[in-house]
Amino acid sequence: MKISYHWLQSYIALPDPETLGAQLTALGLEVEGIEKFEAIPGSLAGLVIGEVLTCEAHPNADKLRKTTVDIGQEAPVPIVCGAANVAAGQKVVVATVGATLYPSQGEPFEIKKAKIRGEASEGMICAEDEIGLGTSHAGIIVLDTDLPNGRPAADYFQPYTDYTIEIGLTPNRADAASHWGVARDLKALYQTSLCRPEVADIQASGPDLPISVVVENPEACLRYAGVCLTGLKVGPSPEWLQNRLKAIGLRPINNVVDITNFVLHELGQPLHAFDADQIKGGRIRVKTLAEGTEFTTLDAVKRKLGGQDLMICDDSSQGLCIAGVFGGLHSGVHEGTQNVFLESAYFDPGYIRRTSQRHGLKTDASFRFERGTDPNGVVFALQRAVLLIQEIAGGSIASGLVDIYPQPVGPFVFPVRYRQIDRLIGKNLDHHFIKETLKALEIEVQNESEAGFTVQVPPYRVDVQREADIIEEIARVYGYDQLEVGQYLGAGYLAEFPEKDAHKIQFQLSQSLAALGYTEMMNNSLTKPEYADLLPEHPAQKRVEILNKLSEELGVMRQTLLFSGLEVLAYNLNRRQTDLKFFEFGKIYFREGENPGLEKFGERTRLALFLTGLRQEEHWRLGRQKSDFYDLAQVVALIFQKMNLPLVQMEPSNFSSLAYGLRYLDKKGQEIAQVGKVAPAPLKALDIKVPVLYADLDWEYLLQQYQSGVKFEEISKFPEVRRDLSLVLDKSVAFQTIAQLARDKERKLLKSLNVFDVYEGENIGPDKKAYALSFILEDKTQTLTDKVIEKPCKSSCRLLKMNWGPLSENKPLNCGPRPQTAGFGSNISLQIPKKGLLLQKN
Repeated sequence: MKISYHWLQSYIALPDPETLGAQLTALGLEVEGIEKFEAIPGSLAGLVIGEVLTCEAHPNADKLRKTTVDIGQEAPVPIVCGAANVAAGQKVVVATVGATLYPSQGEPFEIKKAKIRGEASEGMICAEDEIGLGTSHAGIIVLDTDLPNGRPAADYFQPYTDYTIEIGLTPNRADAASHWGVARDLKALYQTSLCRPEVADIQASGPDLPISVVVENPEACLRYAGVCLTGLKVGPSPEWLQNRLKAIGLRPINNVVDITNFVLHELGQPLHAFDADQIKGGRIRVKTLAEGTEFTTLDAVKRKLGGQDLMICDDSSQGLCIAGVFGGLHSGVHEGTQNVFLESAYFDPGYIRRTSQRHGLKTDASFRFERGTDPNGVVFALQRAVLLIQEIAGGSIASGLVDIYPQPVGPFVFPVRYRQIDRLIGKNLDHHFIKETLKALEIEVQNESEAGFTVQVPPYRVDVQREADIIEEIARVYGYDQLEVGQYLGAGYLAEFPEKDAHKIQFQLSQSLAALGYTEMMNNSLTKPEYADLLPEHPAQKRVEILNKLSEELGVMRQTLLFSGLEVLAYNLNRRQTDLKFFEFGKIYFREGENPGLEKFGERTRLALFLTGLRQEEHWRLGRQKSDFYDLAQVVALIFQKMNLPLVQMEPSNFSSLAYGLRYLDKKGQEIAQVGKVAPAPLKALDIKVPVLYADLDWEYLLQQYQSGVKFEEISKFPEVRRDLSLVLDKSVAFQTIAQLARDKERKLLKSLNVFDVYEGENIGPDKKAYALSFILEDKTQTLTDKVIEKPCKSSCRLLKMNWGPLSENKPLNCGPRPQTAGFGSNISLQIPKKGLLLQKN
């Protein structure tokens, strides 16, 4: 919310803007920034009044003039001017060297010494459009003034300046959503009085133009007031009013509309002005219309109304505006309007909030109505607007005041105890100060006794309805920084910070993924029902359907992150972005239970990764390397490493959404992740014609298993030893099985185990494959000997049902040509006889 310093100053004496900002923040109205506002950009800085002493034709240009100008310096300055109306003896506006000009159109520019067609020019004689005073470029500005030469031009034009104070208003402080509301808080702080805005009594004085009002929905409209004015002249607002609005970021429209906006920001009460000639039947009806009724709002958008949208209608039930939210296209005030019906009302906050959210309309009016305005200030705001309209737009009051207020809203009444005030504040405050503070806040104190008193809180203070709220009001006016810290104050009651900060962990992992070239995406949780039909693991009975669907395409909550991610991929691929790496932290939704009507709704956070295109940008040295399964699996392994996850088990994926892939499980068999290539069916549904790799991780499980501690240990004094082993096995045997057997058997010495080469070919049979494994062994207490090293190797062979020993007549197996990038180890050779595996040490 923006507040004008000078506007606020018209109600109460203020310190300088910086001090005021600190005081407002201490009062609970946090000031987020203070900026200087200039009605004329630059406020004419560097511009002075000058007098043209001489003016003659430029020797080298027919349309230019050579002048000398007195700008209050020791000697006149030469200036080349192109204006046809420049002449000796004129008082003019001169931009001196170094001044920055802000023209009405175009970018700011600085005045510099120059030579124009060979003649020196040390300044510029200005036209009004060149300094932001208007749009005319017909000639230079000629002044009629006795001000001395060299006097700042700002002294003549008096450009308006102000300070705009940005307040981060909390949702509960609707009472402070206006200049008057902020002034009320300052009145309590300064213990002074306010200068109340002038108002006019509403009495008919012109031609009769009665407009009656019928409130058909009193639940939604608790008070409705209005008055008719005739003979208005709609036009631009006076400069003072335009400056007030511009200072808080509003664009002036016309005098009547500007006055309604002025009163809204002055008093916090939204008003609406109707063209009275557009109200058919001379009657206003406050009601709801049928579901689906079309209504064109002020922005020329046709909207379908909901059955609970409160409308202001004429006697034919034709909508004029959405009550408290947005006006209609054809009922507003325009240049030809002469008769106006002015509305001021108090609408139920719940109705306005639902309508505002349904249509996605956030206006200054809805902002205040949905938080709660002052039901007892409705007529005062109307009187204020009538006075201003008559002063600025003319006209006369054509009807008496209409005020429908069947059930007045009363104050909040409850008791307050002095003992409780002292306990919560931690200090015994003077009772006189307490009462004066509440009085300044317009909270009435009654039934006072030694123990306490009763308060009557005005209904516009929707945030003060209990004893603790009153104590908070007293404390903030007294000043939280004035409360002494007790000698025995402790923080033992404060809740401990969680050991695992989920947001921090997620942020750190996001940074790591971004460093790998992945881009984070955030998608809608609503999706198409047809997507789930493609995957058997997401049956229809498990779907969470939306009752009030925005559209059929967004009819269910997503059960997987796959399709929303593929939609993003398709969007980018259609725009020729082919090398894509995306990730998303998002929730999936499902039903739990089998009995209809007794199911529970569940949700779980997942992490999804998507990869397609080249591994890295195309390069002359590396060529085009396409991303493959192992690229994404490596990223998943990195995530496990970042989360300090213990060793996991792997098995082939059973996801119908994947053509092939791996499934990661913990020791108890719980699934942690799935990684693989997306199956053709999902890709076809999104019309994606390139391979896509996808990983789906259970983020909530990873958070539960996360270990934040980092263990440090001394570097071993003894060297590690590497032993390579070449194995020929059935294709069905996975490396994970071998690794797990080796680790189970030798936990002390085995530091790491890796497969560095894989071979398949005719030399070893169609159902076989050859692994080249490296064992890294290390003992931190002694140097390893051959005897010690052979022990884990023999144990691993026994577990794999292999024999360790001499080959006898068997010869080492030749597995054929091997890739140049890696070779089998040379220190152990292997052969497969009929009865098992036979190894021989070289």
